[in-house]
Amino acid sequence: MSLSDAGQDRDGAGAARCPVSHAPDADPRGHGERGPVPPKPIPRPDKVSLLRYLKLFRQDILSAQPARLYRAWMAEFRTPFFRSYMCNDPALVDLVLKTRPKDFPKSDRIREGLRPLLRDSVFVTNGETWARQRRIIDPAFEGGRLRDTFPAMWQAGLACVARLGMKTGAEEIEIEEETSHVAADVIFRTLFSIPIEHEVAGAVFHEFRAHQRASPVVNLGAFLPLPRWVPRFHSRATKRTAARIRRLIEGLTTARAAEIAAGTAPDDLVTKIMTTPDPQTGACFDTSEMVDQVAIFFLAGHETSASSLGWALYLLAQNPGWQDRVAAEAQHVLDDESPDFSMLSGLKLSRAVFREAMRLYPPVPMFVREATRGEMFRDRPVAPGAQVVISPWHLHRHERLWDNPDGFDPGRWETENGRACLRNAYIPFSTGPRVCPGAGFAMAEGPLLLSMILRDFRLETAAGREPVPVAHLTVRSAEGIWLRLSART
Repeated sequence: MSLSDAGQDRDGAGAARCPVSHAPDADPRGHGERGPVPPKPIPRPDKVSLLRYLKLFRQDILSAQPARLYRAWMAEFRTPFFRSYMCNDPALVDLVLKTRPKDFPKSDRIREGLRPLLRDSVFVTNGETWARQRRIIDPAFEGGRLRDTFPAMWQAGLACVARLGMKTGAEEIEIEEETSHVAADVIFRTLFSIPIEHEVAGAVFHEFRAHQRASPVVNLGAFLPLPRWVPRFHSRATKRTAARIRRLIEGLTTARAAEIAAGTAPDDLVTKIMTTPDPQTGACFDTSEMVDQVAIFFLAGHETSASSLGWALYLLAQNPGWQDRVAAEAQHVLDDESPDFSMLSGLKLSRAVFREAMRLYPPVPMFVREATRGEMFRDRPVAPGAQVVISPWHLHRHERLWDNPDGFDPGRWETENGRACLRNAYIPFSTGPRVCPGAGFAMAEGPLLLSMILRDFRLETAAGREPVPVAHLTVRSAEGIWLRLSART
């Protein structure tokens, strides 16, 4: 079936629009011009066959979409197997994610590609299973727990800076590999109180990198309504790396359970989660459940931070004026003699840059929900079982919502348009009851690591090696992000 009529736009008075700022197009370099436009995938033609669309979608879901989605309030995609509705109208996004989330649970289709690794983790479950998991997990990320993780973040940042210090000079380096390394280091230090150099932590990190390369974002089961007994045809590499990761995590979890029983466990996130009973049932996670949750903590925490930090570093390499401002702020705020959580409040420019990086390159580009009953979206009937897609990638670059949607402008968050869109059209961590529990964690870690790197190093882009964004497990560059580092004097 052709998809030539797949993206029908319905304008109307009901669309929520962010006010457009009338601030001058100036940037901090001082010459009144906008910086270079950050890289963006080339969209597919409007009319393609179903077979061609499925092939493109399996390779990269970003370039598989038509350009009109950056202006459409809603689009309908028809296939012989299901109908899908992409919603860019902020009112619909709010309805699906915040007002009536129980009527739009996570689609089982999104689980198909993630099942070998995540099984029944909080990222993919629904209903009471999900509610129970959140009741146990959420306390670990509340209140003073974030403050407690700061020393681990700081130590991981120092280790990252030391590694980068050995890679300065004329030779270009692939910075996503470095951001993946430091993000994994933060995860293991905060979860299990072990650095990335620990034998098991290092093994999980390397297996996860292999899993990322082997696992496509979309599995056959995401397109076809297959019975549960039909094999999902995951590749051998996908199944092998997932099994190894889970086996390593199970070893760490089992050892931690023994430490908890002996009263010798460190007071970190894993201990907090494993010892928190469900307030309704009094039961804690068993080992299998804990392996599922640690797997998603690593996937979400590691991948989100690694992706966003890599793109933030590239954007600053593209925009030396902003780079120098962030470096100056870091040199003023960061204190090696007495590092403290309170320093984070002073990293305002770094936070704005990191927020802008996640606007342009949201780590999770699309959320897929399923309608449980008949709906009416913008005067169009939506049948039960239809897929409802919320796309941060398109929402964050929507031409009718954002001023200069494809441009890098950390200063936008101080404008009327930026503040309004931050409230209504910015969802890198989702929103509503299913908002990522680690959102605050990420917004502390990202600006801190960005500042620690910029304080010590100057970044330059690699000539002829512009990164091409693609969606794997998160939004990464197809061939990596290549930069040149030099010591900042």
